[in-house]
Amino acid sequence: MNAEDFPTPDADVESVTPETLKSRIDDGESVTILDARMSGDYEEWHIDGENVESINVPYFHFLEDELDADIIADVPDDREVTVLCAKGGASEYVAGTLADRGYDVHHLEDGMNGWARIYETVEVTDYDGAGTLLQYQRPSSGCLGYLVYDDGEAAIIDPLRAFADRYFDDADELGVDLKYALDTHIHADHISGVRDLDAAGVEGVIPAAAVDRGVTYAEDLTTAEDGDTFEVGNVTIETVATPGHTTGMTSYLIDESLLATGDGLFIESVARPDLEEGDEGAPDAARMLYESLQERVLTLPDDTLIGGAHFSDAAEPASDGSYTAPIGQLVEEMDALSMDEDDFVETILADMPPRPANYEDIIATNLGQNTVDDEEAFTLELGPNNCAASQESLAGD
Repeated sequence: MNAEDFPTPDADVESVTPETLKSRIDDGESVTILDARMSGDYEEWHIDGENVESINVPYFHFLEDELDADIIADVPDDREVTVLCAKGGASEYVAGTLADRGYDVHHLEDGMNGWARIYETVEVTDYDGAGTLLQYQRPSSGCLGYLVYDDGEAAIIDPLRAFADRYFDDADELGVDLKYALDTHIHADHISGVRDLDAAGVEGVIPAAAVDRGVTYAEDLTTAEDGDTFEVGNVTIETVATPGHTTGMTSYLIDESLLATGDGLFIESVARPDLEEGDEGAPDAARMLYESLQERVLTLPDDTLIGGAHFSDAAEPASDGSYTAPIGQLVEEMDALSMDEDDFVETILADMPPRPANYEDIIATNLGQNTVDDEEAFTLELGPNNCAASQESLAGD
């Protein structure tokens, strides 16, 4: 059913914004959520956390003439409950039905779609290169991006199409001009914003090694070869080829202080190797990843920060709130980084999560082979990223 198809509840139901809900969770408040989406959607992707109690009761149960008391037996009546759905229509109706029965409820504005529009920034305070480095965080999917700025210029790494306007707004607020938009690889979990930013006057950059995958727009953008550099004020961004997650996977070393690794290495895991060539090509890709990590990443100084393009629920943020960590710390905490090649390959092939939702369509869109409008693009990328090789953290193992 569409949101407009749900009856208007008799009770007045207040709403809460996604940003307010996120702040409450971040502040450590106990939050109880009634998720009214279908069970399959809920199992694939829902709001979770140490201080979050999440209950799934699909909305259709509330459309019955008589609501079965057993259906809502797990919904607490002694504290506030936040009801949510996909877009906000069903949740208002469900919350109203519960309010009529005396429950203390409100509903989440725009549902999980609204949750997916939260996009936050934190400053990476341990970054000691020139200029200032910010990390963008999208909690709904774990997507991370980086904005480095200095002397009136800025570059963004791994921008999202859904937030292309946001980058310009942030640049205006900081008093800088966006000079570069760089992608680390052909993403499989979200629609890249590089082409949109390039069309708006920013120089779009994609890895030269990714072009052979079938990129249709390579001639319109700048292609980055291994060793190429890009200057932003006094900041130097160096291109570092790190194939493995994909054949074109490329990292960017920001002023010798932070390596933006895309999906090559995360602070809690390493890349999954099966999204380009499937299960058949995964072992060879894993060996390629091992070589990249050992020869291109782990040879950097131990205090070089690692910043991936994603974080999972298993990731522990640094003291500044960013999902970054020094290489030396990751080597100490993650046995996979000290294994020999055969053990490494066996480990990362052993526990890969399900592939990202709609990943084939997203890849085709990022290659330029599919054309989708903004709404279709946003819908395609809803859900978890699942770009790491493990379902749980490999750090601390």
